Amino acid sequence: MPREISDYHRTVAAANRTTILGAATELFLEMGYDRTSLARVAQAAGVSKATLFKQFPTKAALFEATVLDAADTPHDQIPDPPPGDFRSGLATLGLAYAELLGRPRVEELMRTIIAESPRFPELRERTFDFGTLPVLSALHRYFARATAAGAARVDDPDTAATQFLGMIATVVFWPRLVHGDWSLTQDEVERVVSEAVDTMVARYATA
Repeated sequence: MPREISDYHRTVAAANRTTILGAATELFLEMGYDRTSLARVAQAAGVSKATLFKQFPTKAALFEATVLDAADTPHDQIPDPPPGDFRSGLATLGLAYAELLGRPRVEELMRTIIAESPRFPELRERTFDFGTLPVLSALHRYFARATAAGAARVDDPDTAATQFLGMIATVVFWPRLVHGDWSLTQDEVERVVSEAVDTMVARYATA
């Protein structure tokens, strides 16, 4: 029968994970995926290689964890707007997504994924959603509730959620990866979200 893990050991494991992810993030951004080894990460984090391997058995798994940690938004921190006002709810979720995309580490790690993925396709596969899952999940719930409440009719929430987030990311995020001096004011970001909301309302709102 497996031995139960004590609260102390859980606390130590969580602290080690935080330290490892911090060290790995800095090394991946400084040296790239190829030149960053698990042994180097363990040394930078001040933990044994056995401790690191226990949590992250492969470099791909560690990189995936750094990406998701940089864009981490716990599900319980994603807004859960009421379904009656379809426009307002979409605006709330759209602004939450734009805030996530504005985090500096998200952009830097995405550059690393793009640079390294031709030689390491596992990175592209393992980090495809790149932090959007909490927002996608929230949108799925919102579309279902709005449809049930009669405020909208969304028959394909997967497509609708992807289209909505794509309209925002296309303007708010992706140009920053190509144009180093690209930036938007908060008013401009809000206008981008508002335009995306208008499009979704025109397509899916019932009345």
